[in-house]
Amino acid sequence: MTIKVGIVGGTGYTGVELLRLLASHP
Repeated sequence: MTIKVGIVGGTGYTGVELLRLLASHP
């Protein structure tokens, strides 16, 4: 259960970071 939550949390954080990088790109 904890591992699953960790994976989901990591994926969500990575997704946010990717969106920020894409948004900052011209």
